[in-house]
Amino acid sequence: MLFGPVARTRGWSRVPSVIFRSSLWTTAVAVMLLVSSCSGQATGTMAGQGQPSAVAGSSTAGPSAAERSTPPPSPTSSTPAAPVNVYAGTGAGMLSPTARRARSLVYVPNSKADTVQVIDPATFRVIATYPTGQEPQHVVPSWDLRTLWVNDDRGNDLVPINPFTGKPGNRVHVEDPYNLYFTPDGAHALVMAERMHRIDVHNPHTMALEHSLPVPCAGINHADYSADLSFFLASCEFGGKVLVVNRNATRILSVIDLNGVSTLGATSVGQAISMGGPKSALQAGASAMPQDVRLTPDGTRFLVADMLRNGIWVISARTRKVERFIRTGLGAHGIYPDRAGERIFVSNRDEGSISVLDASSLAVAAKWKIPGGGSPDMGGVSADGSQLWLSGRYNGEVYVFSTRTGAVIRRIPANAGPHGLLVWPQPGSFSLGHTGNMR
Repeated sequence: MLFGPVARTRGWSRVPSVIFRSSLWTTAVAVMLLVSSCSGQATGTMAGQGQPSAVAGSSTAGPSAAERSTPPPSPTSSTPAAPVNVYAGTGAGMLSPTARRARSLVYVPNSKADTVQVIDPATFRVIATYPTGQEPQHVVPSWDLRTLWVNDDRGNDLVPINPFTGKPGNRVHVEDPYNLYFTPDGAHALVMAERMHRIDVHNPHTMALEHSLPVPCAGINHADYSADLSFFLASCEFGGKVLVVNRNATRILSVIDLNGVSTLGATSVGQAISMGGPKSALQAGASAMPQDVRLTPDGTRFLVADMLRNGIWVISARTRKVERFIRTGLGAHGIYPDRAGERIFVSNRDEGSISVLDASSLAVAAKWKIPGGGSPDMGGVSADGSQLWLSGRYNGEVYVFSTRTGAVIRRIPANAGPHGLLVWPQPGSFSLGHTGNMR
C-alpha cells in the first residue's frame, strides 16, 4: 500500500534544436537525436501508466485539464518528494473553527469514583465534578468536534458533554462502551465493546446500533487508522493480538499474533497475573498485552504499546507485520505524538516515567521520571504543544509535564481511578476517537 501522492514520471522531452548542414555526418547525428527523443517519450509514458494509484479506488483516467496545461518537467531534473506528516493538520494552534469555540478545559474520567472532573488548565484547579455511570473509561471528542462523549463501560451508556459550556447532558444507552472511535468520513461511531468481544458500529449522532463485528480475541481496546484511512489496527489487550480491520468495521482483514514473538525485558505472565488489576484478565496462552495504537507521523509504521512486554511494537503499515520491538519501560501504555511530528511520548505506567522517541528513527531520546513515582496512563498534548497531560491511574492524580524540559509542572489531586483524560480543544479537522486521535 502506498501513502501520499505518487508522482507520475511522464519522461516527456523536447527535441533539441539542430541546425542541419549539408554534411552527411551532421545529418546522421540529427536523425539519431530525434529517434532518441521520441524513444524517451514513449518509454516515459509507459512508465507513468504502469505506476499504481496512491489511494485504493482512485481514478486511473488520464491527466486533467490542469495537468495537461502544466509544462512537463525536464527528464534530467528531479524534485524530491516533501516529507509526509499525517499529523500536519494538528500542529500547534491549528484549531478548526468549531474547536475554537470550545472552552479550554481538561476532562478527567475517574473509573473508580464514577465521576468526571473538569480542570481549568490556566489555574490547574478542579472547577467541577459530575457524576457518571459505572466505570467511566475515556472522554472522546466526536468526529465533528461538537460533542465530548464519556464512555461509561460498566454503566452501558455514553454521557455527552457540550464542549462550548463544559457541562454534561442526558445519558445515551450504549452497550459496553469501553472505548470509542469514528470512521474517517464521520458516518459511523465504532464502540470497542471489550467484554462483549465486539466492535459495535453505531450512528454517530443518535448512537443507535447499526451492526456488530465479532472479534476473535479478548480485550478489544485501542485503535488507529492508516495514513490513507482505508483500514485500522485494533489491539486485543487480554489476548496478545492486534487486528487489521477494514475502514467501516465490516470485516477483519488479518490477525497479528504477538504472543509468538520473543522480546527482551518482558514481565513474566505468572508475575503479571499475581499483580492483579487488568493483568489478571490475561487469557491462557497470552504473553503480550497490547495497549494504545498510534500511526507514526510519516505514516509508514504503527506503534503498539505493550504493558506486559514493557515497550513498543513497530508494525509495518505496508506489510502489516511486526518489524521490531523497542523497550521503553515497565507497563508501556499510552502513545502521543508531539505537535511538530518530531517526537513521540510513551507513558510507562508501572514505572512512573515517560519515554521520548525520535519520530523518525524511533530511537529513545530521553526518559522523564516522575519524582517519587507515579502511574502515568492516558491523556494528550495541549493545543499549543507546550504541555503533556496524563492521568495517574493508581495515584488519584493528574500529571502535567513540560514538553520542552520533561519536568512535572503540576500534580493535581483527582478522584479514584483517573483514566482516559481529554485535553480540549485540540488541533485538527476531525476526530478519529479515543482521547484525541486527530487528523
